[in-house]
Amino acid sequence: MAKYIGPVCKLCRREGEKLFLKGERCFTPHCAFERRGFAPGQHGRTGSRNKRGGTGRESDYARQLRAKQKARRIYGVFERQFQRYYKTALRRRGLTGLTLLQILESRLDNVVYRLGYASSRAQARLLVTHGHFTVNGRRTDVPSMLLDSGDSLAVREGSRATAYFKELGDFAEKRNFPAWLSRDLKGLTGNVQRLPERAEIDGNLNEQLIVEYYSR
Repeated sequence: MAKYIGPVCKLCRREGEKLFLKGERCFTPHCAFERRGFAPGQHGRTGSRNKRGGTGRESDYARQLRAKQKARRIYGVFERQFQRYYKTALRRRGLTGLTLLQILESRLDNVVYRLGYASSRAQARLLVTHGHFTVNGRRTDVPSMLLDSGDSLAVREGSRATAYFKELGDFAEKRNFPAWLSRDLKGLTGNVQRLPERAEIDGNLNEQLIVEYYSR
C-alpha cells in the first residue's frame, strides 16, 4: 500500500494553513507552521508575501488545484484513489461535491479519527492497518474501507489489553465527535448513524472548486 512518508508539516506550509496532520502536536508551540508559516522551498517567503500583499493574482486553475490538493492531504488520499472517489460521486444522485466529501468522511480511518480513537488520521490508518478494529463483527485492516449508515466498528477483543487502548478513555473523552456518529467509550465501539451533512464536515474545504478542477 502506497503512502506519503515525507514531512507532513511541509504540506501544511504549502497550503498556507494548518491541516492538523500531526494530531496533538499541531496545538502546541512545537508546530512547524507556527514557526515557519510560509511555503517550503527557495521562493516560499516571497510567494507568501506576494499572496498576502495581493501583488500577484492567483489563476482559477491554481485555486482549483489547491482546493483539490488540500482535500487529498487532509484525508491522506493519493491522486488515483481521489479520482475514483470523484467518479463515484459523479454517478450518484445529489450534489457531486457534497457526495465526494461524504465518501471521504465515510472512510474507516476517518471514522476512527472522528470518534476520538486516534489523534490524527495517520495514526488511525496505522491502527486499522495493524488489525485493531472490527467492522460489523469482522476484523479488517483496510483503512480505505467505506462505511455506510448502520455500520458499527469496535476495538478488537485481543487489542483491548494493550497499553494504548487501556489509556484511550481519558484522551477520547476530551474529544468531541460529530452527530452523525455514536460512541461508547466503555465498550470501545462506534456506529455510523447516517451520512454527514455539509455543516458537519470541517476542514475549510471548497468542494465546488474540486468539481470545477475535474470538470475542465
